[in-house]
Amino acid sequence: MKKGVVLLLLALSVATAGMATASPPTAEQRAAIARLSETYRAWFAEVEILLSDEERATFLALDKDYQRDAFIQRFWAARESRRRTARPTFRERWEANAKQARAMFHDLADARSRVLMLNGPPVERVESNCSELLVPLEAWFYPESERAKEPFAVVFYRKWGGGPFRIWDPNDGIDALFNTSGVLQQGGVVGDTPAGMRPAGAGSAGHVGGGNAAGSSGHSLAEIAPLDGGGCGGDDHAKMIVAAIALVASKGIWPLFEQKIATAPAGPGDEWVSAFNSYSTEVPEGAATLAAKLAVSFPGRLQNRTLVQGLVTVPAGAAGQAKLGEARSYNLLLNGEVLANGELLDSFRYKFDLPAAATDTPQALPLAFERPLRPGDYTLIVKLEDVNGSRFYREERPLTVPAVENVAPLTIVANHPEEAEVARILAEANAALRSGETTIKLIPPAGELQAGLQRFDTLTTGPGIDRVTFSLDGKPVLTKKALPFSVELDLGSVPRTRTLGVAAYDAKGAVLSSDELQINATSNRFRVRLLEPQKGKRYESSLLARAEVDAPTGETVERVELYLDEARIATLYQPPYVHPVVLRPGEPLSYVRAVAYLAGGDSTESVVFVNAPEEMAQVNVDFVELYATVLDRQGRPVTAGLAAKDFTVAEDGVRQPIARCERVTDLPIHAAVAIDVSASMAPNLEKAQGAALQFLQGTVHAKDRAEVITFNDHPMLAVRFSRDLKELSGGLAGLKAERGTALYDSLIFSFYTFNGLRGRRALLLLSDGKDEGSRFSFEEALEFARRAGITVYSIGLGDEVDKRKLSRLAEETGGRAFFPRQAGDLAAIYAAIEEELRSQYLIAYQSTTTRTDQGFRTVDLKVNRSGLEAKTMRGYYP
Repeated sequence: MKKGVVLLLLALSVATAGMATASPPTAEQRAAIARLSETYRAWFAEVEILLSDEERATFLALDKDYQRDAFIQRFWAARESRRRTARPTFRERWEANAKQARAMFHDLADARSRVLMLNGPPVERVESNCSELLVPLEAWFYPESERAKEPFAVVFYRKWGGGPFRIWDPNDGIDALFNTSGVLQQGGVVGDTPAGMRPAGAGSAGHVGGGNAAGSSGHSLAEIAPLDGGGCGGDDHAKMIVAAIALVASKGIWPLFEQKIATAPAGPGDEWVSAFNSYSTEVPEGAATLAAKLAVSFPGRLQNRTLVQGLVTVPAGAAGQAKLGEARSYNLLLNGEVLANGELLDSFRYKFDLPAAATDTPQALPLAFERPLRPGDYTLIVKLEDVNGSRFYREERPLTVPAVENVAPLTIVANHPEEAEVARILAEANAALRSGETTIKLIPPAGELQAGLQRFDTLTTGPGIDRVTFSLDGKPVLTKKALPFSVELDLGSVPRTRTLGVAAYDAKGAVLSSDELQINATSNRFRVRLLEPQKGKRYESSLLARAEVDAPTGETVERVELYLDEARIATLYQPPYVHPVVLRPGEPLSYVRAVAYLAGGDSTESVVFVNAPEEMAQVNVDFVELYATVLDRQGRPVTAGLAAKDFTVAEDGVRQPIARCERVTDLPIHAAVAIDVSASMAPNLEKAQGAALQFLQGTVHAKDRAEVITFNDHPMLAVRFSRDLKELSGGLAGLKAERGTALYDSLIFSFYTFNGLRGRRALLLLSDGKDEGSRFSFEEALEFARRAGITVYSIGLGDEVDKRKLSRLAEETGGRAFFPRQAGDLAAIYAAIEEELRSQYLIAYQSTTTRTDQGFRTVDLKVNRSGLEAKTMRGYYP
C-alpha cells in the first residue's frame, strides 16, 4: 500500500472518530420500520442519520405509542445544551431544516437533504442550466456553518445524468461532471452511457481531480466558462459553478472535509438510553412471576393535587434474599407510569433495599410510593422486579383520582391481614398529608450579596397559625404572634453565608409548617434538607419523610437515598422526594438520613433525629480538612513519599492526631480565574488572556470545573463554574481594559461565587494595580477569605501592586504569591499553579478543642523532613 494512501486512511479514521457511525439496520429492524405508523416512520426517517445503534434498537423495540413519544422527547432532550440561550434549540433547527429538505427534494435520503439538515440552507444555490455540456448539477455556497467554521462549497451531481444526487469528490475527476453522451436531460439519461466510461480527472493545467483513467476525455474548468463566451456562457451563472468546483478542490483532502459537513456529529452517548430503558414497565418475555398485590389510596393533598399512594405488598417468602456475609436483604425495583388519554404523563422509579430479619422466618414486604396528580381519570402501570429472584409483578389498571374533598382511606381487604396491618402502620404518616394548605415560605431578598440591616418577609397560606419563630444559624432570634411575619437582621458588614429558618406553630405548640433560606448562597449550592421528620415532633409508628434538594446550576440530581438509622430503605430517582417510613417498634430513638447524589458522583446528606428528648444536646464535631502543597528548597512540589507520620498539625497551639493523609488525585478541582481588566492592563491583556486560557485547557478535566471573573471598578462573573472549555474560552474573549480597580470588592465577590462548593477550591487573582475605591477594606476581604477557606494564588504584575497585601492574602489561605515583571512570564506561572493543584495532599483531623465560641481557630501544619515546607490555610472558622 502506498504511503499516501496509508496517510489518507489514517486521517479519515481520526476524522470519523468524532462522528456518529451507526451500522446499517438489520433485516428485522427494517421490518420493524415498515410496521411503524406513518407518523413515527416519518420521524425515524428524519433523524435516522443521528441515531446510534443503541438508540435505533431501543426505539424499534417499543410497541406502544406513548413509549415512542417518551423516547422522542428524551432523544431531543439528550441533545440539548444545558445552557439557556436565545438561539433555537437543536430540535427546532433540525426540524426546520428537515421540513425545508422535504419541500425542496421530497426525499430525505438525497445527499442534498443530508447536507441541508446538517448545515442549514446555503446562502447561494446555483442549478446548472447547461445540460448539453454538464450532467444535472447544483452548486451550494456557505460562508460557514456550525460544522465548518470557514467558507465552503458543495457540488452535487447526478452521475452519468441519472439516479440520485451525490456529492462530488475531486478524486472522482472533473470528467464526472461533464455530459459526454451529449443527450442528457435534467431528469436522467436519454440514450446509452458510453461503454467503459469511468469518472476521472486530468493532470494538466486547468484540470481538477485525480489521475486519468481509461475512457477519460480530459475536461477542464475552462470549458464551462471560457473567455470567448462558449461552453455554458460567460455569465455569472457559469462563473459560480466554476467557483464552487474550484473551492471544493481547494479543501485539500476532500474526504476529510466531507466527513465534517456530511456526516452526523457524535451524539450524547447511550447513557440516556440505558436510563430510559431502566424506567421501562415491560416484563421480559418468559420471565417468572412474583406474587404481589397493589392497593391504591388517596390519603391527602399537595397544593391543588391529590396524593396518590400505592402500596405493593409482597407476601412472606415470595421475594428472594441477598446474602453477603452476615448481611441479608430484600432488594426490589419498582417502575411506574401514569397515562392520561393514552399519553405518558409521569414515570417514576424506586429502589427498595430492606434488611431481612435475622431469623429464618420470612416477612411480608410493604412497598409504598406516592405521586401527586390532579383529579381525573388515568391509567396506572406498575412493574416490580425482585432483583434477587429474577421475578416480576406487573399490573395495569384504570385510576380515577378524586378531588381533595373526596379523599378516602386505603381500602382494606378482609382476607389480606398483611395489608390491613401495613395500612394501620402508615396511618400516622398519611395523617401528615391531611393538614390542609397551611404553609409558610421565606421570600429571598433581591440582590446577590446581603450585608448590613436586611428585612426578610414570609408568605403564608391556610389557617391555624398562632405564632411564628425565626432562627439564624440554628438559634432563635424572634417570635411574632401577628402579621406581618417578617424579621429584620443585622448581617454584619461583610456578606457571608447564613441560614435563616422559620417555623409556624398552632395554639397547642405543634409545628404546622417550616422553611429555611440560605443567605448569600449561590447557584453552586448543593444541599439536601429533610423537611420531615422535624425536630421536636413526636412520631409513634410511621412518618412521611420529605426531602428537598438544591443542585448547582447545570447539574442533575441522580438519586436521593433514604435511611432509617443506617439501613437504606428507599432510593428515589425523581422528585418529589417523599416516602413513608415505618419506625421500628420498641426503639424510641432513631434517625432519618437523606443522601443526595449528583450525576457526577458528588453527594451531600441531611440527618434528623426522631423523637429525640428535649434535653438531648447536639454536639458539633469539627472534622477539619487541609489541602496542602509540599514544596522543596527549589519551590517544586513534592508529589510522593510522604505519609501521616511526616506531618505535624496543631490547632491553637495544641497538637492534633491526624486521621487521614493521602495524595489527592481524583477529587475535583474548582478554580476561578479572576483577571484585572482596568485601563492599566491594556498593554498586557492579550498575553494575560492567552496564559489564562492555557491554564484552563490544562487544568479542567472531566470532574473539574472553572469560572472566569473579570474586574475593574466592579466585578463581573463572565462564566459560571463550568467544564465546557469552549464556554470558558468565550469568557476570556473580547475583553476591553478600562476604568479603575476595585480589588477588594472583587475579591469578596470572587469568594462568594464558591459558596456551596466543596473540595479543592482555588482563586487565581491577576492584577497590575492597587485598590482604587472599593467599598470593602483589605482586612474585610482577608476575613472573608478565612471564612471561605479558598486557596488564593496572587499574581501581581508590574511595580504598582501592593506586594505585602497580595503576599499576605496568599499565605493566609495556603496559596502562593507571584510578582512577574512582564506579561510574558504569566504562562509559566499559571503552569506552576496547575502543577501545584495536581500535587496536593489531603490531611484531615478531628479537632480536640473545647472552645464553644465561633472565633477563628489557627492551624499550623509542618513537614517533619528537612528542606520541605507545607503550605495550607492558616486557620478556619467553625
